[in-house]
Amino acid sequence: ASEISPDDISERTVCVLFLFFLTAFFASKVEHESKHCNGKGIQRPGSSAFDRVYTANQNCGHAYPTFLAMLWCAGLLCSQAPAAFAGLMYLFVRQKYFVGYLGERTQSTPGYLFGKRIILFLFLMSVAGILNYYLIFFFGSDFEMHIKTITSAISPLLLIP
Repeated sequence: ASEISPDDISERTVCVLFLFFLTAFFASKVEHESKHCNGKGIQRPGSSAFDRVYTANQNCGHAYPTFLAMLWCAGLLCSQAPAAFAGLMYLFVRQKYFVGYLGERTQSTPGYLFGKRIILFLFLMSVAGILNYYLIFFFGSDFEMHIKTITSAISPLLLIP
């Protein structure tokens, strides 16, 4: 494979920065609901609005390490642009999940399922990159261009709900 330059990581870095701002937004919503319900700062009152915001924030926070690992692996091992596109789509979907969770819990289900599909896509991109490495190593066959073409063609299909 080719050498990694700073330009190669710029698109994924944008996703990580968006993740930071999205996490800060979710945390501010938790703080706002806590103060709105109790007025004393962050505590866990019995408010259902606070519980929904807090749970949505926790769920998003628990999913981000997996997302970041898959985003970086897919970008490094397979193709940069489709990985960055999928990463931005994932952040949009997590926002949809969070907002849906504030309503009825069933409103968050489409965002959750869509997010799982994007993580699966990133995982499959990583596996394709690893398989290509072993094909080069054992057989001398390089399918990198074919894999990049396929992932670039498939990534817009992530927009279909």
